[in-house]
Amino acid sequence: MRFHWFAEATYPHLPPDFAERYHSAWVDVPQALFEPEKGGEVLNGFLNMYEYASEVGLDGLLVNEHHQTAGAMTPSPNLMAAALARTTKDAAIAVIGNSIALYNPPIRVAEEYAHLDCVSGGRLIAGFVVGTPMDSSFSYGIPPAEIRDRFAEAHQLIRRAWEEPGPFVFNGKWTKLRYVNPWPQPIQKPHPPVWVPGGGSIETWSFVTENDYCYGHLSFSGLRSARPVVDGYWEYVDSVGGNMNPNRMAFTQIICVSETDAQAEAEYKEAVEFFYRNTNKASRGFTNAPGYTSKASMRWQQEIAEKRGQDRNAAMQGEMGWKDYVDKGFVIAGSPATVRDRLREVVTELRVGQLIACLHMGNLSEEQARKNTYLFAKEVMPGLKDIWSDWDDLWTPQGRREAAAREQAVSAAGH
Repeated sequence: MRFHWFAEATYPHLPPDFAERYHSAWVDVPQALFEPEKGGEVLNGFLNMYEYASEVGLDGLLVNEHHQTAGAMTPSPNLMAAALARTTKDAAIAVIGNSIALYNPPIRVAEEYAHLDCVSGGRLIAGFVVGTPMDSSFSYGIPPAEIRDRFAEAHQLIRRAWEEPGPFVFNGKWTKLRYVNPWPQPIQKPHPPVWVPGGGSIETWSFVTENDYCYGHLSFSGLRSARPVVDGYWEYVDSVGGNMNPNRMAFTQIICVSETDAQAEAEYKEAVEFFYRNTNKASRGFTNAPGYTSKASMRWQQEIAEKRGQDRNAAMQGEMGWKDYVDKGFVIAGSPATVRDRLREVVTELRVGQLIACLHMGNLSEEQARKNTYLFAKEVMPGLKDIWSDWDDLWTPQGRREAAAREQAVSAAGH
């Protein structure tokens, strides 16, 4: 298995009554709530935590793109990735992803990803994401019905820019370029490993299966609520003869590790509830838009709604407390032994080879996140690395695989 460190770069200085006064932490959250000096401290703190995760041995550092939100202050994840490419040496740099339908022209993504791959020594994971309605339609004004077509065209251009000798002409519907000849080119050939996050769209399932990409279910909803979507994905892959390798599935899980189960509650309860109640809160008016989801995907989502139950909606609206979040699997918390056992259940039942461990959440302090990261790396990860060891992993970048081989050789020599 592979283990990746991830956190939404949340703004922790919201007023105590934020959830009561404001309907959403996305799109129209008042700018007056943001203090730039404090924001700078927060963003530097996240870079510190990513660097520490690399030091203690996590396989990858995952950053993402969102816009106009107190929940994820990363409008350009490539900026975060560029800093980490210079200050870390072994971990994969996973950009999950660039919202390629929003770039004009999208050749910029091919150029910047190639730059990151060169600077990092071939450690880039290139993420292509359709994006949330909050980001794509409400913040950036792209008509919802255009997003899939724009995404498909941008993907075609980026792949050709990496694999086809330039200069060549590109005449798409949305982008027309007389000269496509990007410098630099990525180290990894024919292209860096590609991950595509998704929330349960059938079109995304088809896209990742046809291209043999890694599918990332970034749900924040745990085993029980995510199972209908993940099971549906694997059933689809099997039905079309796709690659069933578990390393093609990435999954996010909020994890809180301490010395005991009771101590985990004392140390993380406030941060978990802050995350779901405040910075993860999006108005239902922003979470979908007419034309954003196809009829086929809407029908399928309606079919599984009963299987998912009401827990997910309640959780995402911040209507639960610590005990429910833990008991219902949205959060895995406790001693290292408790966390290991529950994670093993999640990754084996969902067929997950790439675990995206969310070890910071909400308004958790940097010091507590470092403790969480250390305990996870030293006392949880070693007991899970054997899972899926008989499957090849082609979705981890070349530079990380080479670093892991060196680490294994050093460890073997020490014994």
